[in-house]
Amino acid sequence: MAYQSLNPYDGKILKTFEELTDKQLETALQTAAKCFEIWRHTTFTERTAVLKRAAAILRTRVEDFARPITLEMGKLIEESRGEVALSADILDYYAENAERFLAPQQLTPASGEATIESSPLGVLFGVEPWNFPYYQLARFVAPNLMAGNVVLVKHASNVPQCAIAFADLFIEAGAPVGAYTNLLISKAQVARVIADPRVKGVALTGSEAAGTIVAGQAGGALKKSTMELGGSDAFIVLEDADLDETVKWALWGRINNAGQCCVAAKRFVVVEEVADRFLEKFKAAMGGLKTGDPMDKTTTLAPLSSNQALLTLVDQVDRSVAKGARIVIGGKRVDGSGAFMQPTILTDIEPGTPAYTEEFFGPVALFFRVADEDAAVALANDSSFGLGGSVFTKDIARGKRVASRIDTGMVFINHPTWTAADLPFGGIKHSGYGRELSSLGIQEFVNKKLIRVADINAPA
Repeated sequence: MAYQSLNPYDGKILKTFEELTDKQLETALQTAAKCFEIWRHTTFTERTAVLKRAAAILRTRVEDFARPITLEMGKLIEESRGEVALSADILDYYAENAERFLAPQQLTPASGEATIESSPLGVLFGVEPWNFPYYQLARFVAPNLMAGNVVLVKHASNVPQCAIAFADLFIEAGAPVGAYTNLLISKAQVARVIADPRVKGVALTGSEAAGTIVAGQAGGALKKSTMELGGSDAFIVLEDADLDETVKWALWGRINNAGQCCVAAKRFVVVEEVADRFLEKFKAAMGGLKTGDPMDKTTTLAPLSSNQALLTLVDQVDRSVAKGARIVIGGKRVDGSGAFMQPTILTDIEPGTPAYTEEFFGPVALFFRVADEDAAVALANDSSFGLGGSVFTKDIARGKRVASRIDTGMVFINHPTWTAADLPFGGIKHSGYGRELSSLGIQEFVNKKLIRVADINAPA
């Protein structure tokens, strides 16, 4: 029973689910392959109707979908409601724009005619994480269903009720059986699915370690893949930033989703001129957070997703302190039941320290003081990750110049890295490759076919 709902707030097991047998998995693969031969020939109007109905169901039954998120992985209930709304936005976005994004592109060759057509690849396989149980699914499923592909999804083992709810959503919305299939499968079965010739592409959102394995398996089978992996986003504060507003965003950027976000602000890189004032304000803000039941609207810091996630984070802090990092606030787990970590700030972090090189997935902020703008950029780029980042300054032109120097897939000015349906999402370096969302996200798993018309009497 590898798939288990366990409430991280009180440690209670909610429900367990059996993995699929190999025979059941084979049936799912057969069904998906047969469905693709039908779905690929549906019109954009027909596909749009399904996604629009799914989005409408999410909007009318927000609580039904939000509660399982909070119960299974601990997200604050208001954040869970926000995730449901964001997922609906993504479904609507691709329903409304997919046909335009995939319209034939007319080229202008030296002679004759040429067109690029976009056609679906077939059955796609997505391996998705627990930290945003619906949003992660929506951004994989929506563009690919609209492109005419069908999808198989292996969701994280600790959010099975969310996984099942999202699959049921599409059946309720009128999608044919096989268009979206949730797979409760083992790691060995994941490898089998990736290798299966009926599967034409693989997408993973997860850890660097998981990405290495899945990308290797997909590459070995010569299949297109996209990888959205970890991050250690730099939150750069320049001397002319509005400190009060910047600290508000620093708190949100580090604590949203209890800090369990690949694009969370993790490394706070502050120029010397304002470093002490920023740290004082940031410490006060972090110290004012209240742990408690994530279903309670007065709770401001949710538990981590599991006790193991908490133990991993505490170990990272302990190893960093042993290497010379200093605790400004927090540093320990919260006494009592629940997977709670104290709001923590570490400073005096030197190269080679775990806090310098590793991704911290939870409410632990890594504080760095630097001499100036150039030093801030250098530190931001001194990372194996390259997902997002942010720059805080009153001078927008300066902020844009700094953003252009940061080696990541995304940089925000005066806002922590975040997401929206119409903005491309993805990174470079060990943060992965490929893009999701926006017009770019729907182009990843389509065949860009050239159709060329030439004069039969033209010279070779």
